Amino acid sequence: MQFKEKRVLVIGLAKSGLSAIKALREEGAVVIVNDNKESDKLGLLVDEVKPLVDEMILGGHPDVVSDYDLVVVSPGVPLDIPFIQKIKAAEIPLIGEIELAYQLCKGSFVGITGTNGKTTTTALTGMMFDVARKDYFVVGNIGTAAVSRAKEAKLETVMVTELSSFQLESIVDFRAKVAAVLNVTPDHLNRHKTMENYIDAKARIFENQTEEDVVVLNYDNELTRALADRVKGQVAFFSRREALENGVYVKDGSIYLNWNRNLQKVCDISDMFIFGDHNVENAMAAIAIAFFSGIEMADIRTALRDFKGVEHRIEYVDTIEDRIFYNDSKGTNVDSTVNAIKSMKTKAVLIAGGMDKGSTYEELFGAFDGKIKALVLLGETKHLIAEEAERQGYSSYCFVENMDEAVERAYKLSIPGDAILLSPACASWDMYENFEKRGEHFKRCVYQLRT
Repeated sequence: MQFKEKRVLVIGLAKSGLSAIKALREEGAVVIVNDNKESDKLGLLVDEVKPLVDEMILGGHPDVVSDYDLVVVSPGVPLDIPFIQKIKAAEIPLIGEIELAYQLCKGSFVGITGTNGKTTTTALTGMMFDVARKDYFVVGNIGTAAVSRAKEAKLETVMVTELSSFQLESIVDFRAKVAAVLNVTPDHLNRHKTMENYIDAKARIFENQTEEDVVVLNYDNELTRALADRVKGQVAFFSRREALENGVYVKDGSIYLNWNRNLQKVCDISDMFIFGDHNVENAMAAIAIAFFSGIEMADIRTALRDFKGVEHRIEYVDTIEDRIFYNDSKGTNVDSTVNAIKSMKTKAVLIAGGMDKGSTYEELFGAFDGKIKALVLLGETKHLIAEEAERQGYSSYCFVENMDEAVERAYKLSIPGDAILLSPACASWDMYENFEKRGEHFKRCVYQLRT
């Protein structure tokens, strides 16, 4: 795809939008940026972008779309809004930042998606590439826009890419030589409307693959296992529950890789720092991805034994008066929080609540199993979660207005030996810019308890 002298409209001034603008400018495109927010809401970002673009349209969308040769849309912009529909009706090419990165990149891609575990699996896979001394970049939804590294990539470079359903909605030619779908559970239904739409968005990760390519799928998740029927290339399953003839599986506390009748023990689960059944699944997915990317088993084992986990994913924060604090701000949906609860080794006070994504909370209470002694609720979903608590006969909950109050209340509700777990089961955008900011605020509040 050629960009020189093309009039390109970039919609959305998030991190990926800024990176797209810079890349398009380097390619000689005429760049027009558009954001629904007014300039005062965008703050210093406006000053950073202004020298890089030919025109800025803020506080609304352009009236005419026929002036543009291409539209690049940020993942946070829903594709069903009237303005995007107008662009599609005019048959103007529309892509996202991931597709732009793919078009500009000489290297190949590994793609990792799923409802939960994407970031941990992507980071662990990246560590395996690092131990093996491969040429790689870890990019995507993990925090570094893929397009910001795309032009640095050489032919041998592998882009280890975390992909959300929002990012996958706007691909065109994007192809991952090794793709993984870790799991599929209800999430983002406020945007995708139905589970079928959500699954279809996730499945786009392998739609451009060939018979030479590989898809890694979770055998234990029925929705993910069913995707095998759509795959053109090889399918490699991973499972905690069943020994597989071809794939990665757990047996007697150890992880094994069995492929083409070549059985190898990878490691003992007890050798890994990361804990919990969900992290065993993340590790198995990373093993399969690395194996099909040509990484030697010795390097895979080294990474598994050295990997300490990822910030905001059941991250140990501190121990104060024998209470252990964990930051799982990345627990942005119910299934993720269920995994965090199951990982707790002691009774815990759970801090939950945030932006409403159209989820239901029955499954959350099904995971309590006597382990969650109290529930501290905040954010716009606090009353929705409380209503489900009442339906489930659970009354040990309270409301707070902010994170400072949440941490103080959780501490008072705990006793020595308890854990205090932030795992919101909801998005952060009602109170914070992102889940990282929420997690950072939680950690500051914990540290303040010592003062």
